[in-house]
Amino acid sequence: MAGGIGSRFWPMSRTANPKQFIDILGTGRTLLQSTFDRFLPICPKENIFVVTNESYRSLVLEQLPDLKPENLLCEPARKNTAPCIAYAAYKIYSQNKKANLVVAPSDHLISKGDTFVKAIKSCFRKSTSEDCLITLGIRPTRPDTGYGYIQFIESPVKEKDDRIKKVKTFTEKPDAEMAKFFLQSGDFLWNAGIFIWSAKSIVKAYQKLLPDMAGAFASVKYNTAKEEDGVKLAYASCKNISVDYGVLEKADNVYVRSSLIGWSDLGTYGSLYNHIPKDDKENAIVGKNVMMYDSKNCIVNISKDKLVVVEGLQDYIVVESDDIILICKKQDEQRIRDFVNDVKLKKGEKFI
Repeated sequence: MAGGIGSRFWPMSRTANPKQFIDILGTGRTLLQSTFDRFLPICPKENIFVVTNESYRSLVLEQLPDLKPENLLCEPARKNTAPCIAYAAYKIYSQNKKANLVVAPSDHLISKGDTFVKAIKSCFRKSTSEDCLITLGIRPTRPDTGYGYIQFIESPVKEKDDRIKKVKTFTEKPDAEMAKFFLQSGDFLWNAGIFIWSAKSIVKAYQKLLPDMAGAFASVKYNTAKEEDGVKLAYASCKNISVDYGVLEKADNVYVRSSLIGWSDLGTYGSLYNHIPKDDKENAIVGKNVMMYDSKNCIVNISKDKLVVVEGLQDYIVVESDDIILICKKQDEQRIRDFVNDVKLKKGEKFI
């Protein structure tokens, strides 16, 4: 899934070039490219599909030259993850009724690649033989209010992989007290938003739980000249809804596998700070020409051709991108979306 606009990473992430298309960690590969690389040990490149917005078609093909052009699925509108996943699932189901699918965001960090591969293959063994929907869960390390949480119970059947549990409840972004309770209880995991199921199982779940959406995508003439028009009609008729809310929270055959894969959704500059090497003052710096004086615990991201001198800052975000500079306290990073809205209202679309 590569269609988001990543507004919390403004001004690095802009509508025309969102964060999945940026080398946000300074590794030499964009997040989208890193995600593509991550799946090569799991399936052949011919079996990798990318769903993105129509406006990012050329960006995806430019960054992923090994992607088959017919495996690039372009959404005519942004309507959350349920239509996005339905489009890919029905398209693949039309080609292979026995397909197994893994659905993943293109803008997450997974630092333990080998462990990730083992986790996915373990889930595939279950999804191949059972009618089930599986999500990866991450053991929480702090009472974070920005993540969804999954409560689990022991599976009613003996699992070959004892990390796989039955899902009891989903809770989306709890308040601080509830998040503390979840952390202390020990039977909650963060929802990584990475899903494993057979094409048959997810199509069946849509038919039962989102029947209108199922009907819309089932009627598309896939792999023909009529596919694009059919997809436009499907998107026009379906509602804006997440697969979590529309399917997973209502289904009774949902499982979670606890996975130590070095995961971060890289949702904020604060989460990015945790994954960038620090200098002796705990500053996380991306950029070749950054000079720091009497500053500590900052995250600084500057394009390689710019020289920036920072003096006297503590716990700040300093980001430069093209014609924009953002200077913001780390503790106030949730306000960045408000800044974006204000810029849009007062300065126009060109800065968004």
